[in-house]
Amino acid sequence: MKQITFHLDFISPYAYLAFEQLPRTLQGLSYSVDYKPLLFAALLKHHGQLGPAEIRPKRDWTYRQVLWLAHAHGIELQLPAAHPFNPLPLLRLALACGADGKINRYVAETVFRHVWRGGADAGDAARLAALAQALAPARDPAGDAVKAELRANADEAIALGLFGVPALVVDGRLFWGFDALPMLRAYLDGAPWFAAGDWERAGQVATGAVRPH
Repeated sequence: MKQITFHLDFISPYAYLAFEQLPRTLQGLSYSVDYKPLLFAALLKHHGQLGPAEIRPKRDWTYRQVLWLAHAHGIELQLPAAHPFNPLPLLRLALACGADGKINRYVAETVFRHVWRGGADAGDAARLAALAQALAPARDPAGDAVKAELRANADEAIALGLFGVPALVVDGRLFWGFDALPMLRAYLDGAPWFAAGDWERAGQVATGAVRPH
């Protein structure tokens, strides 16, 4: 049985799409998935990047593309009333329902659908209160232990070389993005390409030029 770690932030529509599509991608395989929420902004800060929604033309394209991808794959998705938003309350609430920096699929699904179905404001105080009541976390979302777990998840992701979400890690290999799910399936099916050396050679290409900052 393969062990897969799914690194996610509820702010990402691609993470939502990958979450919804994953059972179909893995159908027929023996596997276990750990869902680990992290703050996507921590990865952006570490790598000195802007988020897709912080670049206006890219923001517009992102929303158009995710709506198309949802349509093409039969996944229900409505854009939230405002995006980006502060995901910290959702991340901490989810982690307060789990343990050791992990959450179960039910919690992940409930929070993802709070954001990406219905077109409402993901950060609305009344909706957040209702979500917390429905999930009934065993721990205090504002507690130090939950906050420490969220930081630790980001630190772990950075140490693994993650730069975005969704990111799925199996056997030390990173598969990034919704569009990497077919590649992940091929690896889990034992496709010979993964043993032919191209995976390793891709990380050995020399840098020809560096853009000045």
